[in-house]
Amino acid sequence: MKTNKSILTTLLTLFLLSFLFFGCNQENSIVDPNNTNDEIETLKKIAEEDELIQSFEANYNEDEAMGFVFGKISTEIFPVKVGQRMRPINFDFNATIEGDSAYGTITRTFEGMLFIIASYDSNASFFDTNLVLIQKPFTTTITRNVIFQRIGNSDNPLDNWKLVAVSLPEGGTLTDNISIKSMTVYLENGDSIYVDSPNDYYLSREPGLRHLIPIFGPSKDVRVKVEIASVYPDPDFVTLTWGAWKDRMLGIRAKHRTKKKFELVSEEFDGTFYNRVYEGNWKVNPFPGVRHAVVNAFPRVVIYDDEAPVESNSWGMPYVVK
Repeated sequence: MKTNKSILTTLLTLFLLSFLFFGCNQENSIVDPNNTNDEIETLKKIAEEDELIQSFEANYNEDEAMGFVFGKISTEIFPVKVGQRMRPINFDFNATIEGDSAYGTITRTFEGMLFIIASYDSNASFFDTNLVLIQKPFTTTITRNVIFQRIGNSDNPLDNWKLVAVSLPEGGTLTDNISIKSMTVYLENGDSIYVDSPNDYYLSREPGLRHLIPIFGPSKDVRVKVEIASVYPDPDFVTLTWGAWKDRMLGIRAKHRTKKKFELVSEEFDGTFYNRVYEGNWKVNPFPGVRHAVVNAFPRVVIYDDEAPVESNSWGMPYVVK
């Protein structure tokens, strides 16, 4: 019969053997935190340099006031050109790595300046000499999600990951007074893309489970419908900007940047918000490559009142010209 001492010795021996066995096996699963941080920095660099992501900024930043044709209306100011200059001040990137996949979130902060060239005379035209430049500073935050796939194990970390899918970008001044509720893009083959949550709607470069980035032929017309919820009784100022892109060698190619105002087609008041439907179209530029069309929604008072602070909501739609 074993004594209590021998039993304790046996149990202790088994415990130590178990610890050594499982400990040695678990060492293989330990992730080096420094290595993980290096990989996340690599993913951030891939995302920052991706032409699809850069093409959003090329159209979100309009650089200057861009021309429109407005109907004559009696207002405090009469705008003839409106545009926004957006300067990125922060690129925040967070990611988690799960096996051979990585899931990231990009949060981009911009300092903006809204330019309104206008007159206090309701009969103003593009050629008047008494036009004034009104400038309104504001700050926006734009978010989008990205998915990466591990494709190698080389000494160059940039060769080990590929960006395979991106969500649509969304953001603005974080106001509750105006918001884009949905966007529908009508494709050439009769199908359509309907989006009501941009950061949850992923587009892929390759066939698979996700939606493919839409492809349009050069100079094709594309119809877009957006639904806006606004607390303001006056129709909103909703625009579409497209056509610019960022060339790796030449920088922003803004010569073909175009801006168009949406037309209001319906309106319904639910007791709190005016739910409005706007429609418009853009003519795809003739140059092949990855592009972005950007929808910007402002309350009318922001554009037609010289002192009203900026409120805005913006969504983007990437596409390929081919």
